[in-house]
Amino acid sequence: MTTHTIGTRNEWLKARLDLLEAEKELTRQSDELARRRQELPWVRIDKEYRFETAEGSATLADLFGGRSQLLVYHFMFGPDYKAGCPSCSAIADGFDGSVVHLANHDVTLTAVSRAPLAKLLAYRQRMGWTFPWASSFGGDFNFDFSVGFTEEQQREEGIEYNFRREAPIHGEAGGGGAVQEMANGAGVDVPTYLRERPGLSAFVLEDGVVYHTYSAYSRGVDAIWGMYPWLDRAPKGRNETGVWWRRHDEYPAA
Repeated sequence: MTTHTIGTRNEWLKARLDLLEAEKELTRQSDELARRRQELPWVRIDKEYRFETAEGSATLADLFGGRSQLLVYHFMFGPDYKAGCPSCSAIADGFDGSVVHLANHDVTLTAVSRAPLAKLLAYRQRMGWTFPWASSFGGDFNFDFSVGFTEEQQREEGIEYNFRREAPIHGEAGGGGAVQEMANGAGVDVPTYLRERPGLSAFVLEDGVVYHTYSAYSRGVDAIWGMYPWLDRAPKGRNETGVWWRRHDEYPAA
């Protein structure tokens, strides 16, 4: 039985109009943040990154696919993973519907992971996705953009992720909780799982030169996790107790 306030239609309308003002202010703030993102200085990329794609070997400029803008989702799928991160997989479920629209607005969306290409393509087929996915296996791309780390960095220095440094991990990490559950889902131990991190990076190609324009990490990618904007408008909100989501082919049959 609900313990929530029960009211009349007039009471609902008054409360809804009050909330509308706050929503409008949030929209204005979001527009301002988008403008400030676009005003960030561009950083020239001179390093030669190589990727493996379904179409063959590619440079970072090649990933643009003839367009001037590139959005990269840093998908957590390390070389030792048995499957992609369950959380990244939930986020990626929303990519296919957006790729075609972005492509027709001069933007290429691709995922990049450190796992070998064969693993990525096999997992993509399992999930039924079609969006572009490139392997950075053996290269520096993930390390340079703070979404991939070595065991030595993790144990001796502590990694720098989301613009802050984390404490080093000594011995076995985890032992329960959401991170352990995600690591189990990827088929690796917690330290191995945490050597990959999620994020989003934006690049622009101008006069043959690639520039890095923006990156976001951790909850900075919440906005592209498609199910949450819906849940935030559902009667009970996110209503979370632990990790409730699964890969879309792992839910019990209806």
